[in-house]
Amino acid sequence: MTAPASPGGGSVRPEVALAFAVVGYVALAIFGLGMTSLVTNQEVISVPGLGQLPGIVGMTLSTAAFAGGLWAAVRRPHPSFWGVPGAMLGAFLGYLVGIWGAAVIGGTDLAAATAAMGMLATSWFGLVVLAAALVCAWSGIALVRTRAGRPRWPWERDDE
Repeated sequence: MTAPASPGGGSVRPEVALAFAVVGYVALAIFGLGMTSLVTNQEVISVPGLGQLPGIVGMTLSTAAFAGGLWAAVRRPHPSFWGVPGAMLGAFLGYLVGIWGAAVIGGTDLAAATAAMGMLATSWFGLVVLAAALVCAWSGIALVRTRAGRPRWPWERDDE
């Protein structure tokens, strides 16, 4: 039995590709931030007194922006890989704005919140967020574009 084709011509529906890509993005970004912190011996947010809330809000907004950017790309009849930069930029800016906003709302002064955002934007941590978004957006679009089917055992094939 053959799986129904998605509107984009591939065998993976855009909603499913979006779900896989978003879950992959969150996992890869959190892993990447943690490993970068371990390797560089730095905290992701090194401004004292900010706590955990800015990181949580930043990752949440980053994920929402990534999902929105990727959804705009994969819902088209024939998605283009030119949607990748939009998803990357959304994820990166969502992360920075979320950290800055949560720090300000949490009672941190503007200078400390801006310093935290600036350090993330110009460090390896910002690059990790961009790289995770690149890999996952590309993968999500590729899932919709390709005509790959599910793996089959030799006796399941129709060629015999």
